[in-house]
Amino acid sequence: MSFTVAIVGRPNVGKSTLFNRLAGRRLALVDDQPGLTRDRRETEVELDACTVTLVDTAGLESGDEGLTARMRQQTEAAVAQADLVLFLIDARTGVTAADEIFGDLVRSAGKPVVLAANKSEGRAAEAGFYEAFSLGLGEPLAISAEHGLGIGEVIDAIGHAVEARGETESRAEETDERTFKLRLAVVGRPNVGKSTLVNALLGEERMITGPEAGITRDAIASEIEWKGRPLRVFDTAGLRRKARVEGKAETLSVGDTLRAIRFAEVVVLLLDAEQPFEKQDLQIANLIAQEGRALVIAVNKWDLVRERQQRLAELREMCQRLLPQVKGVSLVTVSAKSGKGVDKLMDAVLAADEVWNKRLPTHALNDWLGAAVDAHPPPAPSGRRIKIRYMTQANARPPTFVAFCSMAQALPESYVRYLVNGLRETFDLPGVPIRFNLRKGKNPYAKAGAE
Repeated sequence: MSFTVAIVGRPNVGKSTLFNRLAGRRLALVDDQPGLTRDRRETEVELDACTVTLVDTAGLESGDEGLTARMRQQTEAAVAQADLVLFLIDARTGVTAADEIFGDLVRSAGKPVVLAANKSEGRAAEAGFYEAFSLGLGEPLAISAEHGLGIGEVIDAIGHAVEARGETESRAEETDERTFKLRLAVVGRPNVGKSTLVNALLGEERMITGPEAGITRDAIASEIEWKGRPLRVFDTAGLRRKARVEGKAETLSVGDTLRAIRFAEVVVLLLDAEQPFEKQDLQIANLIAQEGRALVIAVNKWDLVRERQQRLAELREMCQRLLPQVKGVSLVTVSAKSGKGVDKLMDAVLAADEVWNKRLPTHALNDWLGAAVDAHPPPAPSGRRIKIRYMTQANARPPTFVAFCSMAQALPESYVRYLVNGLRETFDLPGVPIRFNLRKGKNPYAKAGAE
């Protein structure tokens, strides 16, 4: 099944640079001079096990005569033939009149669109990135084709579009169910039973286990299906305190584990029931939250625990007290050796993935924001009340929100925590990190809404 991706945008936004980056080699000419690309350039590449035909196009310019018109016709033909349109803007410049014109052209083509704000490295690009929402083409991806920033997200978006078309053509029974593999990493301190748990999930002794700490060195990926959902499960090396890491082999193992966390969607942090929530466990949990991954905590060796109800209540209290950044995170008790509790653990994993991918309607967010501000108004530094005018969900995976307000720098962290906790409670977002960003400025949707 061939799948064609057309990279379009106005001149000098970085289309050819992105084309080269995705192709993995320098095929298209790249220069600061705008309009260098004129003809369509195509190449077939493998992106995350998907075969895709990439098309680099000339910069979209208005004009009905001569070379400009022919270049535009070539680009319009590429859009018409594409299965997916990758529409680029320059985040440093922001949304221009030309972007709005050609955004309408892309939208009218009726093709799936991925919007990418290129040149997003550095603070100078933040305003342009948020302006991209006003194009009405969905949430933008913040990327830098030159530096490789966000390219993995572009590849993921293309892969999801390929799979979505495959589902449509095969008339899959569950059209609304995502069929791409959920990436699940099992992490923790050495010798807490990570490999034993992965073997229990797989139903076979695929990972070497034993009483010795540090048997696993590589992050080993295995594929399973759980209740109809395909998963790629990563067994990882144990993470010790940095001061105790010895030798090059362990250093490389730690690096492999950290990469597994960054590329996972859900991370199971496995604790030892006899020594739970040690300092290293808390540091690993904090790292997972900082990386924006969905977290599930599993307490292993539960078969060795006496007075289980009392112990479980103690563990849940410790979890809420010690991990406020992922309030409401699921805590599941398991015995990896016997397989007991694995079903509940995987139910928690799938539930965490749903929350991690959750998107909230803008009108509901702003209704909630108005009520939250009325109930507890922001402070008034120097006698001037901070006004929070508008908010929207900028992204999922993890849930990321942007609020536009006056004097954004003056809003205290305690008030931001109040808003985040309110979001968790009102919209049922337990156990995932929530990113809440403040921006000074007007509502970027005001113009679009007026039109």
